[in-house]
Amino acid sequence: MTAPFDHGLVIGKFYPPHAGHHFLVRTAADSCRRVTVVVMAADVESIPLADRVGWLREAYADRPRVAVAGVVDNLPVDYDSDSVWAGHVALMRDAVASAAHAAVPVDAVFTSEPYGAELARRFDAADVRLDAARETFAVSGTAVRSDPVGHWDALEPPARAWFARRVVVLGAESTGTTTLSRDLAEALRTRGGPHALTRWVPEYGRELTVAKLAVARAVAARRGLPEPTVFDLEWSDADFEAVAVRQTAEEERAARTGGPVLVCDTDALATTVWQERYVGRTTEAVHLLADAMPPRALYLLTDHEDVPFHDDGLRDGEELRPWMTERFRKVLAGRGTPWREVRGDRPTRLRLALEAVDRLLEEGWQLGAPLG
Repeated sequence: MTAPFDHGLVIGKFYPPHAGHHFLVRTAADSCRRVTVVVMAADVESIPLADRVGWLREAYADRPRVAVAGVVDNLPVDYDSDSVWAGHVALMRDAVASAAHAAVPVDAVFTSEPYGAELARRFDAADVRLDAARETFAVSGTAVRSDPVGHWDALEPPARAWFARRVVVLGAESTGTTTLSRDLAEALRTRGGPHALTRWVPEYGRELTVAKLAVARAVAARRGLPEPTVFDLEWSDADFEAVAVRQTAEEERAARTGGPVLVCDTDALATTVWQERYVGRTTEAVHLLADAMPPRALYLLTDHEDVPFHDDGLRDGEELRPWMTERFRKVLAGRGTPWREVRGDRPTRLRLALEAVDRLLEEGWQLGAPLG
């Protein structure tokens, strides 16, 4: 398509960005030599402005002619008020002026709303109206906010990661955390729809233990020394920092491609307890990594009482399980995130976990209403 316009403008709350918004931006990018997307967010809204701007910049990183700018807009919406209109448009112009294409006048405005005509008039630009009846993309910000699960396919990966309810299973050694987290993810997948995409994030600490033990045994064999066991491994603060960083990175990667619930076998908060267990204290660096994690929706703590200790060659702390369970209780109690301790046999634990997840989904996301 030949670009008939020099500078296209797309404005909106993008609360959150969805398929309809992306249709606007793509059409503008195909029709204009350059495009500015202005995200206008109010303080009362639940998704931060910086997140929305970041998501859109990521979505169009391969289109250098698309610039994204953000502006805080706490003005009311009143299409009959000239002064309110003037206020909104002034904010839009400020945002455009801060973007890459500021020197080129806007000559096309792309919207799917009735206000498009007046907005185009105030910019002395063409009024390009797309999909006003929502027949091409039957979605709106209001619909997504009220039912993210029902509109999951309308969200791009970074928005999905923000909406994903992160459920973390943690507990002492050999208390069934991996079994429960896998069972929970599989049970959610069988529900179909967006839940068929449910991802499970494995424990990186176990992967690192396997790697450290393999390397230690290779070194010992080369030097003619006895084969080391897991008891011979040495753990440093740097190891636990690496675990926390890697665990969070793997979680974020899975959240972008998964469903409305993300199931994690441990996280960086659990790493603080494991560091305490192996080196006797938790460092500030690991605490900070735990504090920097995306919000958790729910923790599930696996109790040690109903699970016999199974030594798979990577575990060494049967006698410490009661201490670790109690330590996890105290850490979770002081965290401010909902948590539930699960006991019983394998089917009972899964039932309790599913009940807790279903309550989360029933509560919804409780997003603040936009200014209107």
